[in-house]
Amino acid sequence: MASFDITSEIDEQEIRNAVDQAGREIANRFDFKGTDSSIELGDTTITLRSSTEDRLTALRQVLEERLVKRGVSMKALDWGNVEEASGATARQVATLVAGIGSDKAKEINKFIKAEGPKGVQSQTQGEQIRVTAKKRDHLQDVISACKEHDFGIPLQFGNFRD
Repeated sequence: MASFDITSEIDEQEIRNAVDQAGREIANRFDFKGTDSSIELGDTTITLRSSTEDRLTALRQVLEERLVKRGVSMKALDWGNVEEASGATARQVATLVAGIGSDKAKEINKFIKAEGPKGVQSQTQGEQIRVTAKKRDHLQDVISACKEHDFGIPLQFGNFRD
């Protein structure tokens, strides 16, 4: 039986590098001078702060550009609402999404059973999904179908075995 695993992981080092690059850029850019704009990386969150919502939007754009250049999917970020913070400033928090939750795993398994060729089986194993089939071609069909469908999280396909 051939098999592969579907996972949803983020590269924390690339995220850290993108946040550092964005921080250096906003420190040097003229349009961010005097706006007290900052980007802070927590364990599972990225917090953006600025003096106005317009500057906050520009700050978010700078961060997203850096993340895309480093190969981090925008699906890995779950943006919260813009909040009014102390001192008449604006704040926005992005939560980093990693792992396949039970609801997403059920959705992916249901999709594979509906769209996959006959004889393909999938099962949830922790925060990943193992897909098995007798033929390698069937697994490749499942991978291409999953890549075309938007599940709202970044998916990686690995551990392919014949």
